[in-house]
Amino acid sequence: MAEEQKKVYLYQEHKDMLLKNLRKIEGQIRGVQKMIEDDRYCVDILTQIAAIKAATNKIGLTLLEYHTRGCVKKAIREQADEGEHYIQELMEVMRIFTR
Repeated sequence: MAEEQKKVYLYQEHKDMLLKNLRKIEGQIRGVQKMIEDDRYCVDILTQIAAIKAATNKIGLTLLEYHTRGCVKKAIREQADEGEHYIQELMEVMRIFTR
């Protein structure tokens, strides 16, 4: 039985940084929950939510870049017949991400 080969993605080189940023967002979300529990001022809560959105957008854009520079570039270079599929997939994920 052949061993299944693990796929390699460009973001894996930056996994520690991505996870660190996600943990920070997790803490921010817990902070917002606490703010609501403590009946904090609406504007303060909304400001924290805006910071969370900015942080998640930054991670998302980073992953989009890694996907483009890694998966899409490789598919276009090595699998010409698959290149169009990867471009279409990239455009779809960009549409979803920018909603």
